[in-house]
Amino acid sequence: MPDSGGGCCRCCCSFIFTLGLTALFMWLSLRPSKPKCLLKKFYIPALNHSLTPRGNTSLIFQLGLENTNKDKGVYYDPVNVTFFDSPKRNHTVGNFVIPEFYQGHKKKATKGGEINLTASSAFDQDAVSRAVSNGSAVIRVDMATRVRYKIMAWKTKRYTITVGADINITDQGTIINPKKGIKLKSSAAKIRKFELFWTSLLLFVLIN
Repeated sequence: MPDSGGGCCRCCCSFIFTLGLTALFMWLSLRPSKPKCLLKKFYIPALNHSLTPRGNTSLIFQLGLENTNKDKGVYYDPVNVTFFDSPKRNHTVGNFVIPEFYQGHKKKATKGGEINLTASSAFDQDAVSRAVSNGSAVIRVDMATRVRYKIMAWKTKRYTITVGADINITDQGTIINPKKGIKLKSSAAKIRKFELFWTSLLLFVLIN
């Protein structure tokens, strides 16, 4: 007699595996991608050695935010942008808050501001200017906000986004390649890629 019990068990296991695989792919397709963040513009006129006199003590910046999701909008809470005098984040040079806004599917947004450096006791213009002349001036920028994703008429819970980058400053008071900009990154992104790699590898082993 054929082993009907074994065949039923195999059929049941196959059904459960297929159901789980379908659920996993649905979760991956509905899981939103975080916006891409770029420091498009950075300029401190007081550090521009070609200007005489260098009386402007402002820090001017511009961010580029891109929603890469094809079918999900993004609601941004207020975006906090903070600049530090070094990658160690010992002292805050200045802070700026971009008001909350909405970004549609596959849309790009440009947001910026101006910070008065004279209000910051941590910004030593002479020291930074000397470092610029020696080619070693580095300022840190961090961006933090919380977002909700709009999927049709439904809004997700809030997700925290914290990214940043080190800025190498030229003797013009700007970033080395202003046309290219600087990508703001998060260390958590590396962890997610690592998890996705092992998930894909496990699926490949199970399927085969």
